[in-house]
Amino acid sequence: MSDASVLDELPGDLMMWVLIVSELLVFGAGLAAFLSVRITDPAGFAEAQGVLNRTGAALNTAVLVTSGYLAALAIPWRIAGRRLQARLALIAASLLGIVFLLIKGAEFAEKSALGIGWDTHTFFTFYYLLTGFHAAHVVFGILILWLVAWRDDARNIEVGASFWHMVDLVWVLLFPVIYLL
Repeated sequence: MSDASVLDELPGDLMMWVLIVSELLVFGAGLAAFLSVRITDPAGFAEAQGVLNRTGAALNTAVLVTSGYLAALAIPWRIAGRRLQARLALIAASLLGIVFLLIKGAEFAEKSALGIGWDTHTFFTFYYLLTGFHAAHVVFGILILWLVAWRDDARNIEVGASFWHMVDLVWVLLFPVIYLL
């Protein structure tokens, strides 16, 4: 009988997966609350949503998905001994994370210029809470990518890329729910 378990098959580190699952639960609860409250004011939510920059959000989706692809490439490249390519992929992934933050910051500034704050409507309370919390995770993810580009053994890259993929996944869920529904 083998002592191996399903947990042994997870890429990276078990504690990172505990963090990832807990973060997904927090974002899931936020999205569930958003959708529940939306039911009480569908017209108000639709009107508020009409002010959002869907093009910028779609561009941000492409930016993060591309960034996640680069982070994923870093793992096999490092395993194959292509250390420089792995590091460059991680740095490029992190730079795309910065592009995401610049686009998101421009969107926040645009809303502010229109006088739209978190207290303008319940929609915007959730919008700022969920996308702002996600942006904080992007910042943390960029720092992780830089750290694993510096300390670039394959296991570290795998752990860092796992967190970055969680950041991607959360945005892929936030984008349609907040911007498109």
